Amino acid sequence: MKIVVCLKQVPATDSRIKPAADGKSADLSGVEWVVNPYDEYALEQALQLKEKFGGEVVVVSVGGDKLDDAIRTALALGADRAEVLKDPAIAAADALTVSRALAALVKRNQPDLVLCGKQAVDDDRMAVPAMVAELLDWPQATVVVGLEFTEDGTSARAEREIEGGHEEIEISLPAVIATQKGLNEPRYASLKGIMAAKKKPIETVTAADLGLDPPVSRVEILDVSPPPEKTGARMLEGDAAQQVAELVRILHEEEKLI
Repeated sequence: MKIVVCLKQVPATDSRIKPAADGKSADLSGVEWVVNPYDEYALEQALQLKEKFGGEVVVVSVGGDKLDDAIRTALALGADRAEVLKDPAIAAADALTVSRALAALVKRNQPDLVLCGKQAVDDDRMAVPAMVAELLDWPQATVVVGLEFTEDGTSARAEREIEGGHEEIEISLPAVIATQKGLNEPRYASLKGIMAAKKKPIETVTAADLGLDPPVSRVEILDVSPPPEKTGARMLEGDAAQQVAELVRILHEEEKLI
């Protein structure tokens, strides 16, 4: 089974992000870059499937020069090779432009399955997996917390996390599956894997190699600003009835919410 894992490099979730001087972007100086946490579940699933069915795990990504760190991490965990499109213009574009680039990388590899995280933790758009599936004209399953493949590896039963419960669907391959926390427990890289990763190939491709037009982003960021500072908590006095009455008054007269 040949599996492509779409991977994104993101700032660590404990990073302190502040607006840049232009007011339209984030100041990422000094930020620690890591593999998108949801993509870790996708990579782990791919490695487990390779162990069961054999085959190859290929990591694909779009980004800048710092992308190599995340790619080497994936290779150290067990991915066989990687293909990356290093184009800051595409990496900073809207979800559709990024999806077109990833779909082109997938087509270049002709896999049986595409795995990716359900969303990236930096922008939380949760749009790319569905767009990639649409561009490939493949079936998809998103927010997947359980996955079982048939013995011949031609179809799978996916358990999806939905509002208020779970649902199960059957999906035939090739397909795009977007993973959610709880699907598995990502492994750690061994010293042997880290050393082996240094010899694994990372192929850098260009937009022209993939037949992509110059990126045209249809989303413009107008302003980036920190969230408003939280105000202190207010304690309501009196019995339950008095507290409810006072809360309703505050919401209506002061906060203008009702």
